[in-house]
Amino acid sequence: MFMDFLRSLTLFGEKAPPERVQELIEIIEGQADLDAQFNVSDGDHIDRLISCLYMALPFFVRGASNSKFLNYLNKHIIPVFDKLPEERKLDLLKNLAESSPYSAPQDSRQILPSVVQLLKKYMPRRKTGEETNFTYVECLLYTFHHLAYKAPNATNSLCGYKIVTGQPSDRLGEDFSEYYKDFTERLTHVEELARATMKKLTQGMAEHNKAMAAAKSDEAKDNIKTQKQNTTTGLRTCNNILAMTQPLHSKSPSFIGDKRINLSWKEATKPSVPSTAMAAGGKRPASTTNGASNAAAKKGRGAGGLQNQLVNRALEGLSHGGRSGIRGRGRGWGGRGRGRSHW
Repeated sequence: MFMDFLRSLTLFGEKAPPERVQELIEIIEGQADLDAQFNVSDGDHIDRLISCLYMALPFFVRGASNSKFLNYLNKHIIPVFDKLPEERKLDLLKNLAESSPYSAPQDSRQILPSVVQLLKKYMPRRKTGEETNFTYVECLLYTFHHLAYKAPNATNSLCGYKIVTGQPSDRLGEDFSEYYKDFTERLTHVEELARATMKKLTQGMAEHNKAMAAAKSDEAKDNIKTQKQNTTTGLRTCNNILAMTQPLHSKSPSFIGDKRINLSWKEATKPSVPSTAMAAGGKRPASTTNGASNAAAKKGRGAGGLQNQLVNRALEGLSHGGRSGIRGRGRGWGGRGRGRSHW
């Protein structure tokens, strides 16, 4: 609510210069405690970090830097990813995926090795007996593509590709062929799993349609409708995985750096700019609220002075460590409104 209030002001509105947008990111960074040592047992910090990263997404879209968040994730979070609470892993990967298109080349180069290691963990070379979490794979492949698009030759030493940029970091004189074989075998295996899963899901959808026709009660129909929605999401996830793995079989692949892949949890017909109010579990039509606030700001002779006073108070915490005013403790920070998925 606090961030949405600031965004409603002309000072931080859609036409605000980049330095003003960056000020908002610094407020969020302060709340995320990005200067603190991370403790994997501190559930409150994990929740706050994930929610703050989610709240920051609209500002990354507007050109603010996500460097500090990425560096913190790379240094503190990804190395202990396995130790995170299960219900937080998916939210973290989704946030990472959604922020990856806005990463700077240098940040992309630094975090790519960690992302590749995670990707290999959830994309094994052969059948392991463990259930594949396709949403994890979708998130990590999407992140990989966007980071690699910014720093393509970094993948030469990570995946055995042969991408030529003319820079010493190409490392073309070194033999990484085993890495290429390993990575492409993993791609092939996850493709086989995705196709088999799509076949089962398609058969399941036909069964859901039959069940819906035979359902008598509203409760039964609602349950079947939920199952159909989950099946549709699963199909979209697998389709996305196949779309992202196929170009990676080339020794000099073209990485996806645009918006052609619509992530499975995103609405296909709506812009992928989240409202910060959702991070606290609220629902608010941003355009209506912002319009009302802007109209109120223009109304009356003293509006400008009041607006400046409010902004000054809001930003006062920045000069005192950035933690005052909206500290917001407790489990409420984690409410992103996403159900668990095992696709």
